[in-house]
Amino acid sequence: MPGSNVVIVESPAKAKTINKYLGDDYTVVASFGHVRDLPARDGSVRPDEDFAMEWELGDRSKRHIDEIARALKGAERVYLATDPDREGEAIAWHLSELLREKHLTDGLDVQRVTFNEITKSAVQAAMAAPRAVSQELVEAYLARRALDYLVGFTLSPVLWRKLPGSKSAGRVQSVALRLVCEREAEIEVFKPQEYWSIGVGFTTPGGAAFTAQLTQLDGKKLDKFALPNQQAAEAAVARIRPQAFAVSKVERRQARRNPAPPFTTSTLQQEASRKLGFGATRTMRTAQRLYEGVDIGGETVGLITYMRTDGVSLSAEAIDSARAVIGQTWGDRYVPATPRVYKTAAKNAQEAHEAVRPTDLSRRPEAVAAHLGQDELRLYELVWKRTLASQMESAVLDQVAVDLASPSKDVVLHATGSVVVFDGFLKVYQEDRDEGDDEQKENRLPNMEEGDALTRGEIAPEQHFTQPPPRYSEASLVKKMEELGIGRPSTYASILQVLQDREYVRIDKRRFYPSDRGRLVTAFLKNFFHRYVEYNFTAELENKLDEISDGRIDWKVVLRDFWKAFHVAVDGTKDLTITQVLNALDEELGSHFFPTDRKDGTGHDPRTCPACQEGRLGLKLGKMGAFIGCSRYPECRFTRPLAVPGEEGDEAQEGPRELGTDPETGLPVSIRRGPYGAYIQLGPPPAPAEPPPPPVEEPAADGKKKKAKKVKDEAPKPKRVSLPKGMAPADVDLDTALRLLGLPRLIGQHPETKEEITAGIGRFGPYLKHGSTYKSLTADDDVLTIGINRAVDLLADAAKKASAPAKSLGDHPKTGKPITMGSGRFGPYVKHGSVYASIPKATDPETLGLEQALELLEAKVAKDAAKKGKAPKEAEAKAEGSEETGEAKPAKKAPAKKATATKTAAKAASKEDGDAPVKEKAPAKAKAAAKPKAEKAEKEAPARKRA
Repeated sequence: MPGSNVVIVESPAKAKTINKYLGDDYTVVASFGHVRDLPARDGSVRPDEDFAMEWELGDRSKRHIDEIARALKGAERVYLATDPDREGEAIAWHLSELLREKHLTDGLDVQRVTFNEITKSAVQAAMAAPRAVSQELVEAYLARRALDYLVGFTLSPVLWRKLPGSKSAGRVQSVALRLVCEREAEIEVFKPQEYWSIGVGFTTPGGAAFTAQLTQLDGKKLDKFALPNQQAAEAAVARIRPQAFAVSKVERRQARRNPAPPFTTSTLQQEASRKLGFGATRTMRTAQRLYEGVDIGGETVGLITYMRTDGVSLSAEAIDSARAVIGQTWGDRYVPATPRVYKTAAKNAQEAHEAVRPTDLSRRPEAVAAHLGQDELRLYELVWKRTLASQMESAVLDQVAVDLASPSKDVVLHATGSVVVFDGFLKVYQEDRDEGDDEQKENRLPNMEEGDALTRGEIAPEQHFTQPPPRYSEASLVKKMEELGIGRPSTYASILQVLQDREYVRIDKRRFYPSDRGRLVTAFLKNFFHRYVEYNFTAELENKLDEISDGRIDWKVVLRDFWKAFHVAVDGTKDLTITQVLNALDEELGSHFFPTDRKDGTGHDPRTCPACQEGRLGLKLGKMGAFIGCSRYPECRFTRPLAVPGEEGDEAQEGPRELGTDPETGLPVSIRRGPYGAYIQLGPPPAPAEPPPPPVEEPAADGKKKKAKKVKDEAPKPKRVSLPKGMAPADVDLDTALRLLGLPRLIGQHPETKEEITAGIGRFGPYLKHGSTYKSLTADDDVLTIGINRAVDLLADAAKKASAPAKSLGDHPKTGKPITMGSGRFGPYVKHGSVYASIPKATDPETLGLEQALELLEAKVAKDAAKKGKAPKEAEAKAEGSEETGEAKPAKKAPAKKATATKTAAKAASKEDGDAPVKEKAPAKAKAAAKPKAEKAEKEAPARKRA
């Protein structure tokens, strides 16, 4: 019996956890994320109607809404408990609007509740303080959604027309892509500069050794490029060699190093990338599971607070708990005198809730290790350590700087060192440096005093070259976007994933490389829509969205201002010719595709056509996208793919990536891409088979030769497994790959049947198997980590649906047999006999009547008949006949001549289409007639062979 209070959350995992915290008077149901969205077609946002928006129920949302509707029967209050951010507020609004339109909440009290952590105290506190849905946050969501839609559905068609081969353009993704492309352009034009440094070894009177660097020569301080070549370095060595050195100056000072603040969404993604090797999507997916709840010894509890936040503050309770754990574990001297208070420094930070932290800091990683998967444990440990370190005492270091001088002071060397006097927070955690920086190492100098004479050792000149700026990693790209105010915590992971899905970028060794397609799109947008890929413009638009959420500006005003200028810019490209596009792209990317500094040994112009030696190579556009071709077309038809000569093309870029070696078999493990997506492979691909030897005819006992046998010599195929949907190839490491290759895995025994439950990946994706029952996993479940409790719940749902009786719509007027409605793998359907007809997405199954069902069934029969070349009545009769006996009624035989004619026509058609002719089965009489001829031909075959 449903409770009088219904709580609607986003995910089933969260629903299960919260259900345990509330009494029997509460029913907790899941919406499974967004229940509706803008349809992916033109006209869903209509600027001419003051930005009216059309919403559509999601394909899989119908049954979730039906479940919510059943729960609402007899209820008195509805609590919308979706996530505590803008996206969660939007889902709450969609739910309230949808339920209101269906009159499911008439007379009910609808309230909104939020909690930053899924613990009993937090949930009960939130239920005691409900509020209304925030209209300001909803309007900020509507404005963002409309902007993204208008840019995507207005700009993408321009791309498709003017730049064939492009996929689409997004408002924020295009700006992130520009960052990656511009960094690559910086690297390509970078000119390494040579410089030298001189290191000199010394020994103190006490026998301690250390190294100092040359910093002054002839009274002048040397800058980085003061020794530009080997000759200058050798001259400096000659000046040092005859000199005696003594300590001229010693400086000692004590420095304090403070801990980093607790995690925000972006810093969590950055540190997980640096320390754990996780991509942004993998980090957020793992954090989601920790937030929604984990079964720990029979108790389901959320282990971390909400993971989408800009805030770095901690609650007073969390600070007190952290200080207590620090004192108990490492002693009171590691607890600062006053709690540390952090303020958000990120540009445009707007989230009001706490930083990402453990819900209970006394719950140590080792205490929950047995209940977590490897990813969950590593991420939880990272969050736990970072949170504790943020409230620990500062580290204290003694830093020493020593100058060594020749007697005349014309040659001076310098040495520095530091010693950790008190480790403080370093006892627990040290933040990694930005990628591209060298790791700072503690270097301890021996004790020295001014005037100490030193013994000089080896002089070591060292050559260096300046390095280009590093390519963005996921961590550094997220950091850069945050600094510029582009995107928001909930969008970083999806932005990076979209760029990879559209093949605008690729990841190699955890670094972003723009594809040539991505560079073309960026160049096009920079030339013809420059304003809309500017960093400042995108950041200012984010500021306006923040002002909408604060109630300081009307969301329709923002949309009107944007659309007015954007529409003019789009209209300005209508008369844009392909030649203009090509000229702009050629000027922008010519140095990339035709680099003059990469010599091939001949010294010729890279633009010269290698085929005719007269034409000029340039960018061309075709139906399948851009390519490089000769200017003398059609006289010269030379073309080549859009790639830089001598570099890896797209195929190479998508090639196998070695992950390591399987410790059991010793075979290599790699990730590859096939026609159906990415997959893991154990072992190398099978070697190409050598051509088999000619068949050998062996003499039989009766002297006759036996028919030659073909020997199959096929190499065994390597073991492969597809990547689950949502798992990015860049996020897969050796451990994950081995776990995928080890599927199916045993989850445990069913508590009732005692049969084993296994999880694996099949043709239709991840699944559970229990006896002969299969159940597909949902998008929220991980095939590698799903536990026995969740598996039993899913199997129970599957059994419940399987046993549910089909709904009767009435009897067929012709046959008198029932027409029923049910739901299967591909959605709802109607059935009559052996005929199944899918119910269209636009049709509500609840309102479907007998007449509509008959129309669907007749259309299905006609469609099947057209495929098989039968009359609709004949196909319908066949379907009706199968109802009684379970088999189709035998159809009348067609005359032989007619069949032969049909086959001949089919054969002729296949030849005309260029296909191989269909091999026909000869009639029995034809076979009998052909037998003597075949025997005769077999006898004559050796003679013909010898001839």
